[in-house]
Amino acid sequence: MQEFIPLLSEVGFPIVVTLFLLHRIEAKLDTVVQSIQGLPDRMNEKV
Repeated sequence: MQEFIPLLSEVGFPIVVTLFLLHRIEAKLDTVVQSIQGLPDRMNEKV
């Protein structure tokens, strides 16, 4: 059990940070995808 705690602190923190950043990037990527998908409609409106 004593060996498990340092392992958790060394590996657990980077995993939590990575998951948090992936969650934030996913939300921003959804916005980019929606903008790209709406681009043809906007271009047709200007023509």
